[in-house]
Amino acid sequence: MSLTSCHVHFSPSSERIVYLSGSLLRSLKMTGKKTINLKFGQESVTAAVKPINRQGNHLYLSAAIRQSIKVPKAGSISFVQGEENAVQLGPLIGVLTDGSRNGDAPFGSRSGYIRQLIRMGDSKAYVFAFTPKDVNWTKETVNGYFLNSAGSWYRKVVPLPDVVYNRLPSRYAETTASIMSMRERFVRKGVPFFNWSFFNKSDVYKLLDRDVEALEHLPESVNNPRSEKIKEMLENHQFIYFKPSAGSLGIGIYRLTYHPKRGYFARYRRGNTNVLLRFTNFNSLMRMLETRHGSGLGRYVSQQGVRLIEIDGCPIDFRFHMHKNGSNEWVPVGIGAKKAGRGSVTTHIKNGGQLLTPEQALGRAFGDKADEMLAKAKAVSIKLSQAIERNFPHTLGELGLDIGIDKDGDIWMFEANAKPGRSIFSHPSLRSQGRDSMTHILEHCLYLSKFKEQGGTD
Repeated sequence: MSLTSCHVHFSPSSERIVYLSGSLLRSLKMTGKKTINLKFGQESVTAAVKPINRQGNHLYLSAAIRQSIKVPKAGSISFVQGEENAVQLGPLIGVLTDGSRNGDAPFGSRSGYIRQLIRMGDSKAYVFAFTPKDVNWTKETVNGYFLNSAGSWYRKVVPLPDVVYNRLPSRYAETTASIMSMRERFVRKGVPFFNWSFFNKSDVYKLLDRDVEALEHLPESVNNPRSEKIKEMLENHQFIYFKPSAGSLGIGIYRLTYHPKRGYFARYRRGNTNVLLRFTNFNSLMRMLETRHGSGLGRYVSQQGVRLIEIDGCPIDFRFHMHKNGSNEWVPVGIGAKKAGRGSVTTHIKNGGQLLTPEQALGRAFGDKADEMLAKAKAVSIKLSQAIERNFPHTLGELGLDIGIDKDGDIWMFEANAKPGRSIFSHPSLRSQGRDSMTHILEHCLYLSKFKEQGGTD
């Protein structure tokens, strides 16, 4: 199956005709063919073929053909895939999210990112955004959001896409029957659907529980621990992190510490303030947690504390933004170092943390061994991503790994996020990595939809 780029145009003809330039006919090995089976997304139509005398790769769709398979726009943007009489136009890439009522920002705070992704994909594919309610399963169509040349949003009805990139932002919505059914329906239709759902913190540890390659990089973690287990972990590790399994942004996390001669300590964030409490005995510590959370403690995870590298007495950890590339391989595309704020439980920027480049952080922690440590951490991040993928039952294309390096140079993974945030790309030195991240998303969409680029531009 060959792959060629071409310019797509529209013709006013009401007949079912597709006009192809001579070089495009030759490229598709269709010279002399009388008919063509043209596919777009999950729609297809048979049309008559007529050659036109024009230099370069050009494809003209009659109005009848355009309306039949719902091609949304013209432009020098599309790849055409040919095999005998069959040609597929696209790929048609759908970005799934949820909506707001704002015309300029139909996807709320995600609108800017989705706008960038659509613009970046404009030279390779038909990229659009949609919400669950935009899918018409009876007609097998989607009322998608596209961008015009002026950057304004407009709606077009298109067929079910060739691939779906899931950026639904709500953990709760993903557990509803309607969303679960929608995901399964896409898969049954043969539409690759990647980034299936959020992970809970305990999910990843369950996935990797028997993966020998991954286990050496995972701190001890216990889901819904009994108080006896929390006490045992404190005595073994001196400090632990106690965090909600479905939390994010560092909300609800405690750092619990045990000093044999001084008692127990709990550090956490309350509003905009870092709080440190001391308890003379373990039971007092547990009473405080039970008073604050009650039955909610059943949704907490207890995790071994690790003595991370520090700058100015503040711990450092790293966000590795991992992507599948166009060859279906995991690569670390963006890496941000996060320095904890004074007295903070976590390194989250909203809690007073500071964002650094990995070179800045590792240079201060390891000096002339910084490059060696970064290469080691990259290799581990790839190994961990591969382990998550082989133990996860659905398609993945993007992961955010929270990685720590201890004072002995050992590498640990604290969390894995299936829909990572993009805050690290706000650093001026990491913005190019943010663009690379979007490029990798598009390349993986091309791979999943079998539109892998092989050259052939005109």
